[in-house]
Order: sequence, then C-alpha cells, then structure tokens
Amino acid sequence: MTSTAQASTSGAKAHPDHLGHVIFIAAAAAMGGFLFGYDSSVINGAVEAIRDRYDIGSAALAQVIAIALIGCAIGAATAGRIADRIGRIRCMQISAVLFTVSAVGSALPFALWDLALWRVVGGFAIGMASVIGPAYIAEVAPPAYRGRLGSFQQAAIVIGIAISQLVNWGLLNAAGGDQRGKLMGLEAWQVMLGVMVVPAVLYGLLSFAIPESPRFLLSVGKRERAREILAEVEGESADLDARVAEIEHAMRSEHKSTFKDLLGGGFFFKPIVWIGIGLSVFQQFVGINVAFYYSSTLWQSVGVDPTDSFFYSFTTSIINIVGTVIAMIFVDRVGRRPLALIGSVGMVIGLALEAWAFSYDLVDGKLPTAQGWTALVAAHIFVLFFALSWGVVVWVFLGEMFPNRIRAAALGVAASAQWIANWAITASFPSLADWNLSATYVIYTVFAALSIPFVLKFVKETKGKSLEEMG
Repeated sequence: MTSTAQASTSGAKAHPDHLGHVIFIAAAAAMGGFLFGYDSSVINGAVEAIRDRYDIGSAALAQVIAIALIGCAIGAATAGRIADRIGRIRCMQISAVLFTVSAVGSALPFALWDLALWRVVGGFAIGMASVIGPAYIAEVAPPAYRGRLGSFQQAAIVIGIAISQLVNWGLLNAAGGDQRGKLMGLEAWQVMLGVMVVPAVLYGLLSFAIPESPRFLLSVGKRERAREILAEVEGESADLDARVAEIEHAMRSEHKSTFKDLLGGGFFFKPIVWIGIGLSVFQQFVGINVAFYYSSTLWQSVGVDPTDSFFYSFTTSIINIVGTVIAMIFVDRVGRRPLALIGSVGMVIGLALEAWAFSYDLVDGKLPTAQGWTALVAAHIFVLFFALSWGVVVWVFLGEMFPNRIRAAALGVAASAQWIANWAITASFPSLADWNLSATYVIYTVFAALSIPFVLKFVKETKGKSLEEMG
C-alpha cells in the first residue's frame, strides 16, 4: 500500500467549507497514532509492579516489556496487505478491536505468560496503526494540505505518550503512591493498563464516522463512491473527473517494488538501503525508548520517590511534545540534515551528563543532590533534542530518500530495522542497568556521537526535492 502515488502537482485545495470536515477526518484517523503512543508507553507505570508481583529478574522482565515489539513488527509488515484487501477503514476497526482486547487482557492477566500474550496483541495493533494512519491521511487529504494533515499522526503519538504518563501519575496518586495499591478492586498497575479501553473504543467509533479512501475505492471498482468522497474533501468546485483520472493513472503506472529490487552493491543491499537502515538503527540506539518504557524504574533506582518518578515521566513527555512541534515548524525551513546534526549534538550532551551523574555512588539510596538534578535536567535535554530532530526527521528522510522504484520495499526494510533495534534496546536495558547504569548511558552517548559523522558522510539533504529527483 503506497500513498505517494496520489500526490498531485495541481496543488488543489479543499474548499473552506470542507476544510473543517477534512481536519476531522485526519484527526479521527490519527487516533490510531494516539493509541500507538499510549500503548507504547503506558507500560512504564507497571514495570516495577510486574517485577514484584511475579517475582522475576531483570532479564525476564525485559522480555515481557519488549515482547510487544514483536507484535509491532508483524503488524507493520502485514497492515498494508490487509488494507489493500479489505480497505483502510476496516483495518482501523480491526486495530481498535485489538487495542481493546489487549487493554482488557493486560489489566486482568492470569499469569505472566498471558500478560506477555496480550502485550503482543497490543503490539500488533500498534504496528497496524503505524502504517494505516499516515497512509490513509495522505490518500484522503487534499494535496495542498497533505503535509500539515500528515503531521497529525506524529503529533497524536507524542500526545498519546504524554497522556499515558499523566493518567499513570494520577492513578498512582489515587492508590496512595503504591503501584500495587488497591484501586477499583484491582492493583493500580492493572488499572493503568486497562484505561486504554477508553481511547480504543473511541477510535473504533470514530472509524465509522469517516469515509473510505478514494484510492482504495477506485482499486475495487467503486468509481462513483470515490468521486463522492473527493467531493466531500475537496469540494464540488474541484475538477473531480480530472482527480479521479489522475489517481487511476498513478495507480496504473505504479511499480510494485519487491525485496529483490533492493539487492545490489558490495554488501547485499544497495547503498541507499543501508543508509535508511542506518538512520533507523541510530534513531533507536541512542536509547530513546528507555525514556518512555523505563523512566519511572530508572528514577526509582537512583532514589526518587515513586510518585515523583511518575511525574518526571510526564514532564519528559511534555518536553517530547514541545520538541516535536519545533521539528514540525523547522523541518521544511532549516532542512533535514541540519536538524539531525543539531539534535545529535544536543543528545550527546544530555546523554554524557546522565552518564556522569549516574557514575556516582548512591548516598542513603539516592544520588547526591547535584548529580540527581543534573541527571533529571539532562534527561529532559536529551528528549528535547531527540524530539526536535531524529524523532521526526528520520521518518521524513525515509519517506523521501529512496528512488520511486524501490521506495515501498526499502521503507519496509528500514522500518523493520527500526523495530528490531527498538527491541534490542528495550530488552537489554534492565540487565545493562543492573550491570552498570553509567556505562549503559556511555554506550548510548557513543551512538549519538557516531550519528554525526554518519549524517555528514552518507545522508543527503532531501529538502525541496521532488520524489522523482530521488531516482
């Protein structure tokens, strides 16, 4: 499933009367992104409670947290085919059901094994949402507004992360600061995981209120219905016959890229594919998801009160939103490479300061005051610089850098590399932190530093270039 084929050079705009409707459609579809962010990070509030309830070590705990990423990879790999067979809206509805089932199952597990199973189910829904949301928005949005409406997905993800941490903090306070404290007849961490039912059901209901993609309708021969939806989003004054013909022509001329198209060069893949894989791996190997999956555990390990640790997880999420907005404002003004380089330098500083702070011995179970505040501020600096650069820029690069003939397949490989790298960091952190927390952050610092020469030597600017120029 591709969205680039529906790009238009006409710059057609939605009529003002229709723009509000288009914004509603994009926002409804972006609820999948909200759930992506919410489900990814809500586990942060349950990590220590799961460790305590099931009496497991760091290695087993890491697998329960990271196993959702296996579902993510499968969901992302299969969502396109599912959506091409049954439609984008049906795909959203399946995703909403899976999010709901995962939330209920995770809140009411019988044992550790079925908690892990529900995490995989939720991961599959995340993977589907990560693919279907941006593609649907690109296919429905009028060309002149596609970029701004497409940014709804990333904005929804970071808002979902922040809301999950705010809800976790509120529920922890309601349970007297104890993750295993009783709340509504359950332990607090169970309620944290179960609350996701609310946005999941809302997502499902909203999917019934938005139209199917015109592109999908044309692919199954429903030409008149596609024309009606184009009229809804672009206005009756638009040349609808020309738009339908444009989309049909683009669909006929598409090249369906395959894995074989990526092969070549001296190292299995073509060089440009390796650059995409490199961007994906560096994005994860700086340890960003430690901040969203384990931050409460991290702060508690250096003596921060559990309630305060949840609050700091929330403030970090707010910084993530601020950085994402900065990136959205400047990515087309400053360019992709400069933002990536600025972000890398900022991440090196933040991570190095964290490594320094964590190198000190705990005094009465806490970091010394100066080191504790340094670690806290540095963590926020790191997330800010990641969000204003690599958090957004990598996805922009991956959408633009590949030649048309291999774009879909290359993007799939790069995205898979990202999920695998995410899994590697998520699964390794608890054991690495037990070994040496400071050294763990030194490793992340090294990867942040190595990203600078990587960008300078291998990554070309894509700002202002048409997709056709990439070939």
